[in-house]
Amino acid sequence: MPLTANRSTLTQFLIEERRRFPCASGDFNALILDVALACKGIARAVAFGELGGVMGNHAAAQGGSVNVQGETQKKLDVLSNDVFIRRTEWAGNLAGMASEEMDLPYQIPGQFPRGKYLLVFDPLDGSSNIDVNVSVGSIFSVLRAPQEVEDSGRDVTEADFLQPGASQVAAGYALYGPTTMLVLTVGDGVNGFTLDPNLGEFMLTHPKMQIPADTQEFAINASNSRFWEAPVKRYVDECLAGKTGPRAKDFNMRWIASMVAEAHRILMRGGVFLYPRDTKDASRPGRLRLLYEANPIGMLMEQAGGRASTGHQPMLGVKPGSLHQRIGLVFGSRSEVERIERYHAEPVKTEQTNPLFAERSLFRV
Repeated sequence: MPLTANRSTLTQFLIEERRRFPCASGDFNALILDVALACKGIARAVAFGELGGVMGNHAAAQGGSVNVQGETQKKLDVLSNDVFIRRTEWAGNLAGMASEEMDLPYQIPGQFPRGKYLLVFDPLDGSSNIDVNVSVGSIFSVLRAPQEVEDSGRDVTEADFLQPGASQVAAGYALYGPTTMLVLTVGDGVNGFTLDPNLGEFMLTHPKMQIPADTQEFAINASNSRFWEAPVKRYVDECLAGKTGPRAKDFNMRWIASMVAEAHRILMRGGVFLYPRDTKDASRPGRLRLLYEANPIGMLMEQAGGRASTGHQPMLGVKPGSLHQRIGLVFGSRSEVERIERYHAEPVKTEQTNPLFAERSLFRV
C-alpha cells in the first residue's frame, strides 16, 4: 500500500476547510492551489541547480541587477518572481500583487479578470544560500483587497497593501530542502504538506503543528552583536551563560541565514529567532520586510501557539507605512519572545563605571 494512501492532499484539505463556510465562492481555494503550483515549479528549478543553468547572479554579464532593496538579484530570484506572477495572475482571484523583487505593485493584465484578494510574497527567501546548496524557500501572504478595489476593479495602489498582519487571511511558506514542504495557515492552525514527487501532490504530513513551549535554542547573527540594543544583548548573554547563569540551562545557537529554514526548525522543535533592530544602519529600523516576511511568518507563529514581535510590540499589530518597509523581528516559543519583550520594557540598567567597583577591582578577591 502506498505510504500516501491515507493522507489528504492539499486540495482535499482546502475543500474540508471550505465546508466551514458554505457561502464561500471557491476563489480562495483556487488561489492557494495556484500558489502551491508556483512553489512546485520553483522547487523543480532549485532541484536542478547548476544543471538547470539558473545559478549565479542575474544578468551577470552586465555586472548583475539590483532589486528595490539594493540587493543583487540571483537568477533564481528573477525566475521565482516570474513563476509566482504567471501562475496566479490569470484566474480572476487577485486584484493585484506585491513582491520583494518589484518596486511597485503588480497590476493584473487587462486580458484577465480581477478578484478580491491581494497576494504579497518573497519569491525566494535566503537566496544568498543558493550557490552553496543550503535550504531556501518562498514566503507568501494573502490579504483581502479593500472593498472599493473589489467594487470598482481599479488598479491597486501601494496604500491598498498597507494592512496590519492581523488582517491576513492566509500565510505560508514553501521550503526547498531535502524534501519540499508547504506550510500553511488559513486562520485555523498551521498544517504542513510534503510534496510527493511521484504524484506531484502536496500531501498532509504535519497536521496542527504546534511550537514546543520550552526551548534551549536561539538563532541570531552574532557578528552584529556590537550593534545590538541592550535588551537583546542581555538576552543573548544570559543564554550563553548556560547552567551557571540566570537561565540555569545550556542553550545552543543556530544561524542558517535563511528565515524559512529558521522558521521551519522552530515550528518543528521550538526555539527563538532574533533579527532585531540595531544601530548598524540608522536609516533602517530593521532588516526584514514587514509585509512579505515578518507578517506571514508572524501569522504562522501565532497560529502555532508561538509569538512574533518587534521586541517592543506584537508584530501583527504594526500598521505598515510603506510597501517595502523593514522592521526588527523576534519570533518563536512564546515564553522566550515574551521574555525579550519584557527586557525591552524594563528600564535600562546603567553599568557601574567606577573602576574601584568594576568586576576586577581592588575590592574583588
